[in-house]
Amino acid sequence: MAEISIRKARQIIKGTFAKGREMELKPLSVIVLDAGGHVKAFEREDGAAPGRFAIAQGKAYGAVMLGMAGTAQMARAEQQAYFMAAVNGVYGGQVVPVPGGVLVRDKKGAVIGAVGVTGDTSDNDAEAALAGLALAQLEGEI
Repeated sequence: MAEISIRKARQIIKGTFAKGREMELKPLSVIVLDAGGHVKAFEREDGAAPGRFAIAQGKAYGAVMLGMAGTAQMARAEQQAYFMAAVNGVYGGQVVPVPGGVLVRDKKGAVIGAVGVTGDTSDNDAEAALAGLALAQLEGEI
């Protein structure tokens, strides 16, 4: 099974921050999780609120544990609020079902991890994450 190496995780973060600066976003926080939902790497830019770790982790955790990117989770929450509330209960309140939770798959379609970005609007967070994944030569599903 493929995995996201620490080198790739650092590239994802670097590329996400670079895109955030290019877009003039508020300070970002970025987390990279492996396929089991464990933290591979995390950084927050100067000026980012310290509570952003939990939000970034929740975005990525929901994506990797459900195999469903943040945009799809948000749509599901809007259509089936009880289901997403139950999911969040199962995972101890750790799921943040909004854009910015980006699913990462290998070339065969298997989930190899997720990226969570927070700090600006959820859509901008997701766009920055895709730039980070592109730098690491990985594909993301928003």
